[in-house]
Parts: sequence; C-alpha cells; structure tokens
Amino acid sequence: MKYSNLSVFSLFFLFTLLLTGRAVAAELPDFTVLVEKYSPTVVNISTKQKVQTRSTRGLPHGLPMPELPENGPWNDLFRHFFGNPEGGFEPDDESEARSLGSGFIIGSDGYILTNNHVVEKADEILVRLSDRRELVAKLIGTDKRSDLALLKIEASDLPVVKVGKDKEIKVGEWVMAIGSPFGFDHSVTVGVVSALGRSLPRESYVPFIQTDVAINPGNSGGPLFNLDGEVIGINSQIYSRTGGFMGLSFAIPMEVALDVVAQLKDKGYVARGWLGVLIQDVTRELAESFGMKQPAGALVAKVLKDGPAAKAGIKVGDVVLEFAGKAIHTSSDLPPVVGSSPIGVNSTIVVMRDGKRKSLSVQVEELPKDEEMSLAEGKAAPSTNRLSITVIELSAEQRKAMNLEQKGVLVQSVEQGPAQEAGIRRGDVLLKLNNVDVDNVAHFNKLVADLQAGKSIPVLVQRRSGPIFLAIRIPK
Repeated sequence: MKYSNLSVFSLFFLFTLLLTGRAVAAELPDFTVLVEKYSPTVVNISTKQKVQTRSTRGLPHGLPMPELPENGPWNDLFRHFFGNPEGGFEPDDESEARSLGSGFIIGSDGYILTNNHVVEKADEILVRLSDRRELVAKLIGTDKRSDLALLKIEASDLPVVKVGKDKEIKVGEWVMAIGSPFGFDHSVTVGVVSALGRSLPRESYVPFIQTDVAINPGNSGGPLFNLDGEVIGINSQIYSRTGGFMGLSFAIPMEVALDVVAQLKDKGYVARGWLGVLIQDVTRELAESFGMKQPAGALVAKVLKDGPAAKAGIKVGDVVLEFAGKAIHTSSDLPPVVGSSPIGVNSTIVVMRDGKRKSLSVQVEELPKDEEMSLAEGKAAPSTNRLSITVIELSAEQRKAMNLEQKGVLVQSVEQGPAQEAGIRRGDVLLKLNNVDVDNVAHFNKLVADLQAGKSIPVLVQRRSGPIFLAIRIPK
C-alpha cells in the first residue's frame, strides 16, 4: 500500500498528538485515592444559637416595635391595635440562629479541629461524621487571634488525619480541600499553593497559606491536603467582593494550629510572646533614608514603656533583621516568630541602627491585652517651614493624654509640597525628624533648616492608629 507524503505527515502528527496528550494526562495528579482514603476524617459542623427577639405580632413586616413609656398614652394606643387580646405586648420571642462549617478529626478519641468563627457564641455544636452519625460536641477551647477552636465528641477508634510539615510546603504544589460549602457535605476542590506567609489585616500572628482552591461559606474549618494525603492547613478565609470564591483562599498552617491545640489542651487558653513594639514595613524611600541598600526587615515605630523591647535596649528607628535566628524580610514576618517564641526565655534580635548591624538579647513576655491609642488637638503659635507644613506646640497635658514619651509638634496644616507628597496630614504629631527627637517648634525648624537638599529623610509620625515612619525627600 502506498502513502502520500501528506498522509504520512498526518499520521505522524496524530501519533505525536496522542503521545503528548497522554504525557500531559500522566502529569496531572489523581485525587480519587486521596478522597476515598481521607474523606472519613472530615466532618460537618452545625451550630445553634438562641437569639432573643421582641415580638411584633400585628405590626407590618419589617417594622420594629417602638420603645414606649409603660404608662404613657401611646403605649395604650399600640396595645389596642397591635397587642394581644388580654392587653399588653407579646413577650420577647426566642429564635434560633444556625451556622454551618467544616472540621477534621485530629484524635481517634474524638478531638476535632475547626475555626473559631464557626462555633463562636454557639449554644449547641453538632458534628456529623461521614458514616452519618450526629454527635453533640464539647468546646474544649478557642483562640480568636488564630481563629481556631478545639472540639471533643464522645467516640473512639475514629479515622485521623496525617499532619504535614510547614517547611516542606512549596508554592505551586497541588493541594485539595474537603468541606461543606453551603451545606453540601464532603465537597472536593483542588488547586495549587499560590503563596506562603501571607499577612492579613487583624491577623498578624498567622502566616497564612494562600491557595487558589475554591473555598466558599461552609468550607471554613476544613482541611487542606497535599498530594501525600497530609493536612498542611485549615481553610479559614477567602478574599471576595461578592461573598463567593474569587481565586484567593487562605489557610492556617498546621504548625500554628498544633501549637494552639497543645496549649488549649494544657491550660485552656493560648499564650503568645510579646516584644512591646509597634512596627511597619520598610519602603524603598525609607530604606534610602536609613542608609539601607534595599528594603528589608521590620521598622520599629514605637517602643512601649517597660516592655521587653525597652528593657533590651531596642530603640525607635531600629530595623529588625533577625529574631531568634530567623530572617525578618518584611514586618509581617516578625509577629508570628515572636508570638511562637517561648515566654521568659532570652532570644537574640539583630537590628540595623545608624547603618550598622547590632545584636541584642531580649526576654520575650506574654502578650497583654491590646492598648488603645488616641490623639488630642492642641493650640499654640503656628510656624511654617520649607516642608510646606504648619506645626504648633503640644502642651504637657496633651502629651500625657496621648501617652507620648517624646515631646513632638502637631501638624496644623499641610500645603502642597514635600510633606504632602510623603503622606503627612493635618493632626499628625511629628516625633522624630531624620532620627532626631523633636522637642518643640523652634527645634523642629532648626532641624528642617539643616536638612540636606535632594536627600530622603525619615520622619516618625504619631496618628490615631499608632506611630508610623514616612520618608520625605527634601527639595533642592
């Protein structure tokens, strides 16, 4: 049989395509074995919470019952039209709020891990196992900072997850989630690890694992598996503008979770290490102003009085580069490292100060309750300068009200110029200029006059939200 050159080429192309397709298919992971083996370790969690609501029998839908004096004339009128036949208003009703979430078994004797927000304020927690059994769970303990909760059910010989190691997680590796999105039990979604060590607002003690695995309401508290069937994280949050999945999911690393579990079992609460500093990222402009070759570390914006950092000699303007042997690349790296450090034990901290590396010994203490900071207004003779801002004096009472150790000056107005471009605004208190404490308006003006033109300099600013460093480029 004879074949034309075109036919031979077509057969060759088809054969190559088939081989390539098989090769691509062979490279894609098969999750069926993992799902079959580890689905029984995943549970559905439902909660009930009693909510007091005032009865509005007879009122139009959506119209709340007004608060009226007991013996007033309007109370009689509403009683006549909307009250019960015996007179008076209906007593408060008790409704039931429900929520759904996921969890997974970490102990064959019934210990289950989930998110705190899944079970928070619940009056009853019900766990449904893969074999359809439903058991009431006891809340062993919760930790709001990490959004974790430990539950216990009365059962034995339960299937248990394997735990993976955080250090072995790689960006780009395949991962799988099992949970109950919108109440659909044991739903499986897959994706890859998008990033590691993500810091989220108000979640500074958790270095989140970011994935593109589809996570929706009801997935919270469920496990994130790797291809070896090991749980490497607890699905906790999504970034969404709609309330549904948009490609950004965040999981709590198991190293963080296991530390929380151990403390909840041992003492019923979680203790974290504390340095007593407020920090911020080092921007390119700030790095230049501090004489650094490139942005790195965590910039100390405030050292709290009598805190561990103050006792160790850490100063405002120091840039933390290492803590306990671990490199600090960004400000978000520091809180998890300090938080997981043993309390009462000395650790070495390396800072950049005046362009030089300096090692200090600090004894980490237990994290206290959050402190609130406020800013007060002040009045005095204004003064303008080459930064195009007007600053005024702060009285001793104002400094005391703001809990300021430094004196500083208050920004009364900001015109178009270097300060405005740097982000300084009205109401800011300028504490340091070019790493020098500002005593008063006269001192501030002298410091400004001596600044080198064409150079970026750091400015420490106190705001309602706390202190922050900004970089100002001095005009030529």
